[in-house]
Amino acid sequence: MPTTMPTTKTRTRPSPSRRWLALALLTAGATQAAEFDCLIEARRTVAISGPVEALIANVRVDRGDVVRRGDVLVEFESGVERASADLARQRAEVVSTIEARQARQEYAAAKLTRRQELTKQNYISQQDLEEAEAERRLTAAELNEARDNKRLAELEHRRAAELVRQRSLTSPVNGVVVERLMHPGEVSELGKKPILRIADIGTLSVEVVLPLAAYRQVARGDAAIVRPEGPIGGQYEARVAVVDKVLDAASGTFGARLDLPNANGAIPAGVRCRVDFAKVTAEPVARVARPAPASYVKPAPGTSR
Repeated sequence: MPTTMPTTKTRTRPSPSRRWLALALLTAGATQAAEFDCLIEARRTVAISGPVEALIANVRVDRGDVVRRGDVLVEFESGVERASADLARQRAEVVSTIEARQARQEYAAAKLTRRQELTKQNYISQQDLEEAEAERRLTAAELNEARDNKRLAELEHRRAAELVRQRSLTSPVNGVVVERLMHPGEVSELGKKPILRIADIGTLSVEVVLPLAAYRQVARGDAAIVRPEGPIGGQYEARVAVVDKVLDAASGTFGARLDLPNANGAIPAGVRCRVDFAKVTAEPVARVARPAPASYVKPAPGTSR
């Protein structure tokens, strides 16, 4: 009777290269870009104050108004300054003195030429010739003095015009008025209470806190997707502008700032958001373990530090 030999199955062990490939595929499937909490803020807030102590005559804008760079925002009482500027302008435009001195200088030069010819013919003395030469030099000096006075008058007019310019305030940025602190009839004092506060929202700043594990994964110029919370919503592309070089060892984090274009003002400032970095694979700050500082020593029971 024939005997049947038992069959055995041989399990082939995968090669090391296949194991590494499988591990890489698993890792790639598990790795995905993380989202981080962020805050959208105005790029800067400018406090508009008066350059001199003066009475406010008019405030042209109010809270919520959109302003452009160069727009006149505040006007001060400037009657005296404008009158001084008009007087200085009139003096700067006067040319009659120069014309008179120039005519005298031309006459003195012609007179000297005639005296030189007469001296050669021995019709006049040498003293008359010297007097004509002195008169020509004197008239030339008077003409130069008149021209210098006109230049000084022009500079005085520029100074007076600058004083008039200081009697009005213009917007240094494109933005929106967020606060109006003073009104017509009040006195603006230099270095004290501002008149207006303007937020520059043409380009917004997105502030985000990242874990230390992401420090080498974020660089200036990197793109990221910013998603403001509702009801704003939507998603927008921003660029990394600043990566902090001073890290926070206690929390194991560092800060970064992104520039978010907002030319049409569709995105308001002061909105919470989420930011997604394509290159960052570190866990968000909320899930990052924060070990105690190395210098920390747990106190013994019943003792206090």
